[in-house]
Amino acid sequence: MAFDQERRQELRELFVSFAETRDERMRAELIEAHIGLAEYLARRFNNRGEPLDDLVQVASTGLIKAVDRFEPERGLEFSTYATHTIVGELKRHFRDKGWAVRVPRRMQELHLRLTTLVSSLNQDLGRSPTIPEIAQAAGVSEEEVLEAMEAGQAYRFTSLDAPVPGEDAGGSLAASLGEEDDSMTGVEHRVALSPLIAKLPPRQQKILHLRFFEGLTQSEIASRLGISQMHVSRLLARSLAQLREDATEE
Repeated sequence: MAFDQERRQELRELFVSFAETRDERMRAELIEAHIGLAEYLARRFNNRGEPLDDLVQVASTGLIKAVDRFEPERGLEFSTYATHTIVGELKRHFRDKGWAVRVPRRMQELHLRLTTLVSSLNQDLGRSPTIPEIAQAAGVSEEEVLEAMEAGQAYRFTSLDAPVPGEDAGGSLAASLGEEDDSMTGVEHRVALSPLIAKLPPRQQKILHLRFFEGLTQSEIASRLGISQMHVSRLLARSLAQLREDATEE
C-alpha cells in the first residue's frame, strides 16, 4: 500500500509514539491506515475455496498482530514486516483448515469401522443406533465415536456423506446416526454425554446438535447460524477438546 513521503513520515512517528504509550487510539489509527494492505494480501489468496470475507478477516488479524509487535527502532519498514506477518497468518489459516486430511490413523480406521458397524446395527436393531449403542458395539468411548464422525466428514474419501455399505438406496453414515431431534434436550436424553455437553455454551451445544444429530455440514451450519465456516470448524474443535478434557477428569 503506497503512501506519499509526508504521510509515511507521519506514520513512522505514530509508530514510535504507540510503541512508547500503547495508546488505543493510535493503535486504531495505525490499523485503519494499513487495512488496505491486509485486503490486498487477502485477495492474493482468493479462489482457493475460501470466502474472500473470511480471508480479509484472517488478514486483518495478521495486521493487528503486526501493529502490536512492530518495533520501529529496528529501522524496518512496517509494510515489509506486516506483509510477512499477514501472509504467515493466511498460510496458517489454510494449513489449519487441512487438519482433517491428516487425522490420526486410528481415527481413520475407526471411522471406516463405524461405517460398516452402523449398517449392521441398523439391520439388527431395526432402527438407527444411538451414540452409546455404537460406542458399546465398537468397544470405544462415545467421545471417540463423535471424534471419528467429525474426522470422517472432512476426510474426503471417507466422507460421512458417502453411501453406507449394505444400504440399498443412498443411505449415509450421517443420516443413519439417530433420528433428528427438535432441540438439544432430545439429544441430552439419549446420549450419555449429556452432562458434559450441557456445560458447553449454548451456541456450541447447538452446533454439536446440528452437526452430529441433524447431519448438517459445517458450511450448512455456518449458513444457518450466520457465521463463517471457519468459525464453525473452530467451535467444533473446541467443543470436542472440552468434552475430552471433562471426560478425562471424570
